[in-house]
Amino acid sequence: MRIDIVTLFPGMVEPVLGASMLARARARGLVDIRVVNLREYAVGKHRVTDDYQFGGGGGMVLKPEPLFAAVAALRTEDARVVLLDPRGRVFTQNAARELARESHLILLAGRYEGVDERVAEHLADETLSIGDYVLTGGEIPALAVTDAVTRLLPGALGAEGAAERESFASGLLEPPQYTRPEEFEDLHVPAVLLSGDHARIGRWRRVQALWRTWRARPDLLETAGLGSEDETVIERFRRGETPEDIEPSGHHGAAREAT
Repeated sequence: MRIDIVTLFPGMVEPVLGASMLARARARGLVDIRVVNLREYAVGKHRVTDDYQFGGGGGMVLKPEPLFAAVAALRTEDARVVLLDPRGRVFTQNAARELARESHLILLAGRYEGVDERVAEHLADETLSIGDYVLTGGEIPALAVTDAVTRLLPGALGAEGAAERESFASGLLEPPQYTRPEEFEDLHVPAVLLSGDHARIGRWRRVQALWRTWRARPDLLETAGLGSEDETVIERFRRGETPEDIEPSGHHGAAREAT
C-alpha cells in the first residue's frame, strides 16, 4: 500500500513515521508512506500557498492551485484522495477498514482557516474528520488515519489477528488488561484471568467489554452486532447489576489455589 501525506509542515509528520509500528511496517515493505511538501507545488518566487478569503473574514485559506498540482503529480490509477477537514464524516474503525482496502491513499492536510472549497468539491474523493474539536492543521488527523489504516495491513502488528482483538474492532471497547506482577501494592489481578479456564475468561472479557461500552460509549452498542446473550447482559446492566453479578472474577486466594 502507498500513502502520500501532502502537508505544508513535513517536520510535524516525519518523526512519527520513523518510530514504532509505522517504522517497522515501512521497513518491512508493507506500506510505502511518503511525505510531500505542498510548497513544492506552489508557483512564483515566494511559493505562496494561502490567501485571503473572498467576501471577507478572518484567517487565511489554502489556495487550490498547489493542491491540484500536487495531486496531479502523485495520482495513480487507483488513488483515493482524502481531505482532512472538520466538515467531513467522522473517521471510525469501519472507515479505517474501508481505506485499508485501497492500494493508494493521498491525504491532504488542511491548514489555517481552511481549504478552498473547490478542493473538497472537485479534487478530493471524500472528506474525513477525526472528531469535533479544533486543531491547528490536518497533520495530526493525517497521521491518525495513516496509523489506523497501516495497523490493519496483514503483518503490520506481527501477531495474527491482533488488530481484530483491539478496541472498536468488535464494535466494543476493550475489557480490562493486566500483566505481572499478580499483586501490586495490595492490588490484585482478577482470579479468573489466572484460572486457565479459557471459556470462563472469554465470558468474563465479553461481559467487561459490554460493561465498559455501555457506561462510556453506549452509542457503539447500536452498531456492534450484539447477540441475544449480549442483549441479556445489557438488560441486566439496566436493572442495576454489575459485571461481578453476571460473571464474577473470583478472589485472589482462589486464583492461587487454582493455579
